[in-house]
Formats: sequence, C-alpha cells, structure tokens
Amino acid sequence: MNKYFKEFLHRGLCFSGFGPIILAIIYFILSKTVDGFALNASQVLIGTVSIYLLAFIQAGASVFNQIEGWPISKSLLCHFSTLYLAYVCCYLLNTWIPFDIMVIVLFTIIFVASYLIVWLIIYLSLRATSKKFNKKL
Repeated sequence: MNKYFKEFLHRGLCFSGFGPIILAIIYFILSKTVDGFALNASQVLIGTVSIYLLAFIQAGASVFNQIEGWPISKSLLCHFSTLYLAYVCCYLLNTWIPFDIMVIVLFTIIFVASYLIVWLIIYLSLRATSKKFNKKL
C-alpha cells in the first residue's frame, strides 16, 4: 500500500474524532441560545457522520503537501480540491447551505479567499522563519 495513502488514513483516524466533538459543542450552544432550536435523530446522525468524515478528510489531506516529487502547485491543487469537495458536500448534505447556485458561488468565493489567506499566512511565516535560520547559519 502506498506510504502516502497509509499516512492519509493514519492522520484521518487520529484527528477525525474532533469533528463530532466540536459539532456537539456547537449544537449545545445553539440549544442554549436559539429559542426553539431542536434537531431530530436523523439530523444528529447525518451531522455526526458527515463531520467525522469531513474531519477525517481534512486531516488526511495534509499529506498532499508532503508528497515528494510533486510540484507545490499540484500539491496545493489536490489539497484545495479535496477540502473544497468535502466541505461543500458536507454543508449541502446537512442543509447548512441551500442547494442554490448563487449560495454555492458565494460559498466558493468565501472558501477560496479563506484558503488563500491561510496559505499566505503559512507561507509568510515559513519564509520569515527560514530567513532567521539562514542568518544564524
């Protein structure tokens, strides 16, 4: 079995349990702050399973950035595509966003902007750290 696939599974299994815990906390807060907030059993089940899978995929997808021989652009495209598909499917499945083309376009714009901001912060942080290490050498 491919070492990257094993690593994807390992990371996914290590961190996927955090998704349902966070979802439970959010549901608890909503139940305490929103009048009449209620969920039926199927909403809780779909939410829990889909968030578990989302967290699994999100944790596992970080392996794309470590595949040797892949250019950064390919790694980022695979990482971005995997996360985008997982998030949009999860949000639509849970009806957290409606299945409306304009809503999906807006979601996509926000997702792309957020993704780029996070990667820009990571890139700038790593560049600054590299400069510090190079000066010490």
